[in-house]
Amino acid sequence: MSVETDVVLYDAETAQTLDYAPDGILRHLRTGEYTFETGGVLPDVVLGFETWGTLNEDASNAVYIAHALTGDSHVARGLSTEPGWWDGFVGPGKTVDTDRYFVVSANMVGGCSGSTGPASLDPDGKPWGSRFPFTTIKDSVRLEARLADALGIKVWHTVLGGSMGGARVLEWAVEFPERVKNCVVVAATAESSAEQIAFAQAQSAAIRLDPDFAGGDYYANDNLPSAGLGLARRIAHITYRAEPELEVRFGRAAQEGEAPVGSANLNRGRYQVESYLDHQAGKLVGRFDANSYLVLTEALMSHDVGRGHGSVQTALARLSSVNFFVSAVDSDRLYWPEQSERLAKALPNPVEVRYITSPIGHDGFLTDIEQLGDALAEQIFS
Repeated sequence: MSVETDVVLYDAETAQTLDYAPDGILRHLRTGEYTFETGGVLPDVVLGFETWGTLNEDASNAVYIAHALTGDSHVARGLSTEPGWWDGFVGPGKTVDTDRYFVVSANMVGGCSGSTGPASLDPDGKPWGSRFPFTTIKDSVRLEARLADALGIKVWHTVLGGSMGGARVLEWAVEFPERVKNCVVVAATAESSAEQIAFAQAQSAAIRLDPDFAGGDYYANDNLPSAGLGLARRIAHITYRAEPELEVRFGRAAQEGEAPVGSANLNRGRYQVESYLDHQAGKLVGRFDANSYLVLTEALMSHDVGRGHGSVQTALARLSSVNFFVSAVDSDRLYWPEQSERLAKALPNPVEVRYITSPIGHDGFLTDIEQLGDALAEQIFS
C-alpha cells in the first residue's frame, strides 16, 4: 500500500505546463513537509488524485469532489476500466458534466488508496504504522489546497461531497471561503455528534482489540488484523443502512442451506442478514488497511468546523460569500436529516434542505444521488 513510487512532482510554478493525464487515471503530487493540526510532522506527503475534463483558460470551471470514509478518488470511470462510485452522476452530459467542468478528486491523507498513510514508508524504508500522526479533516483540506495550487486552481467553482466527503467540503469552505464559489454538502454535519462518535469508537475498538493489530505495527507480520477490521465494517454498515430496507431484503430468513436456529453448538448457520454483513466485511478487508480505517475514522470523530474559530456559529459566519446547497437522505439514521436542517438554517444565507428519498438509509447519498440532478442543475451547474 506504499505510495512513494511512481510520483510525479508538480508545483504551482510548473502548473502552466502541466500535462494532464487521461480521465480517471491515478496520479500523484508530492506536497513536501507538512505539520498536522495536532502537531505531528511528516517530511513529505504525497496525494493521489484523479481528474476528468479540461481546465479552462481562467481556471473557473474546476469542481472538487471529496470521497467518503472508505471511498477513494475514483469518482467516475473515465478511461479506466474500473467503474467509479458516482458513475451515474459525474461524466459527459451528466449532472457534473465533464464536458463543461474540470473535476478533481484526491485520496485523503492517511488513507490507503494513493495518498500517504500509515502503510507508506518513512525515509528509512519502514511503514509509518503506529507513528502516523493524528489526522483531522482540516489537515485533509490544507493539503488539498496545495493540490489546487499545483493545478493552477485559485477558486473552485464547486466543492461537493457526501458523508465524510460532505464534512471535507464544508471544511474547505470554512478554511478557505475565498477559494470556494459553491459548496454542496450531502448527508453531513458541521461537527460530529455524540452518537456518531460512539458508533465510530466501537469500530475503532474492534480493530485495536484484534490480537493481530500489534499496536498498529503489523505490516511485517504473518497475520493482519482482518477480523477486527471486518467487525468494524459490520458495525459501520448497520449504520449506513435503514431498518426497513434490511427487513424487506432479509427479514428473519436463513441463508440458503444453513439453519441458524436449533444448532446445539457454535457452528450454527446464519440468517441472510448475517451473511450480508459477512460479505460487506470481506469486501472491505480485501481492499483497505486497518490503520487507515482508524486514522480516517478518528479524523471524522474529531470533525468540528468551529475548532480554531471559537464556535461552529462563528466558523459558519465566514461563509456569507459562498453559495450553499445542503442535502439529506430522508431515511438516514447516521446523519439525521434534522442535523442537515440545523446546518442549513445556521448558514449566513440559510437554504432549503434538498432531500434524497430512499429506503436504504445513509448510503442513499451514493445510490440515489441522481435525484439531486435537476436541483443542482438549476442552483449550481446552470
